[in-house]
Amino acid sequence: MPITLRIEGMTCENCVRHVRQALESVPGVERALVELDAGRAVVEGTPDPQDLVAAVEEEGYAAELVP
Repeated sequence: MPITLRIEGMTCENCVRHVRQALESVPGVERALVELDAGRAVVEGTPDPQDLVAAVEEEGYAAELVP
């Protein structure tokens, strides 16, 4: 089941790339789709959701899990 995160602070495609790379660096992530206009990311795989949030925040963006 995909994990969805709300991402705040992205303003351009470069931001999208940074967030995607951060998410893809988390163990268990198979694929990360980051949408600038929607301000969200959808992650497939078996990562720890809190590790996803931490990876995005480490890049300087706000992130929260969407239930």
